[in-house]
Amino acid sequence: MNSLLLSALKCKNHGRPPVWIMRQAGRYMPEYRKLREKQSLWHLFHTPELAAQVTLLPIDILNVDAAILFSDILVVAEALGGTVHFPEGKSPHIEMGPQFLFQPEVLHYVPETIRLLKPQLKVPLIGFCGGPFTVASYILEEIKKSIYKDAQSLHELLEKITTATIAYLHMQIEAGVDAIQIFDSWANLLTHEEFHQFSYPYLKKILASLNIPTILFCRGSCILAEDLATLNPTCISFDSHKPLAHMRKTIQPPIAVQGNLDPYLLYAPKQVIIQKTQELLRSMQSDPGFIVNLGHGIFPDIPVDHVKCFVDQVLEFSPSVCL
Repeated sequence: MNSLLLSALKCKNHGRPPVWIMRQAGRYMPEYRKLREKQSLWHLFHTPELAAQVTLLPIDILNVDAAILFSDILVVAEALGGTVHFPEGKSPHIEMGPQFLFQPEVLHYVPETIRLLKPQLKVPLIGFCGGPFTVASYILEEIKKSIYKDAQSLHELLEKITTATIAYLHMQIEAGVDAIQIFDSWANLLTHEEFHQFSYPYLKKILASLNIPTILFCRGSCILAEDLATLNPTCISFDSHKPLAHMRKTIQPPIAVQGNLDPYLLYAPKQVIIQKTQELLRSMQSDPGFIVNLGHGIFPDIPVDHVKCFVDQVLEFSPSVCL
């Protein structure tokens, strides 16, 4: 197996840095769009053979150093009796039943997908979940109002999501994923005080329950870096608000760092993509705990050859060339 990612997560990588991309299997790929012409997003997530096929696309096309399971952060709500809707061209939303009955077997299609994937992969497979606050933000339409109107009920919901998430991640681990990424994508809605009330304690419970490498991503991670470090994740994935070399001065090994090129960069001419990617690589040169990624997920209308240009810069990186 290509172990660059796992070595970097241990801060023990002495070759070129590994590269993968958040949302690396998606609408910017013609092959994916062709599948979506025939299948709904819900059907792709719930059909192991199709979910595995989509997961493998960026490995075959881009030669990235890790696969990430093709699924969605919201499927965990299904184990709590919810129905997740993925309307075309709109944000997903969740309809919850009258009771939050925890039924982990509802998510059987996820470990089935992982077991299909593992024999086909020569790179690590990343499983994932949403942070409880982020998942709750899709259940409650105006979650910030809930903080002030009924904080107790919000905490009860977050506890239920956390319990379900821990069980869901252990399903993924038992099926064979090599690492986990937690996406608390909406943590940036919170003030610092609110983050410590409504996100931090639930992330802490999840991280404490895991025994494999775990990457923690929040929008706002450059601001929350020191707080996130106290959670002791294996790696922090940074957004694009500050240079990664600057964040590395704050976050020292043994915590690895991931990121953090601006996703909008991939709209630029290829020469600009090459220049900015090489600047990042030079700035993090010789860091044994550096994983190349974007500061957030890739946009669906990015040209695929621009994505390949970005990835190729990392795959071809040589300190002697880039000095």
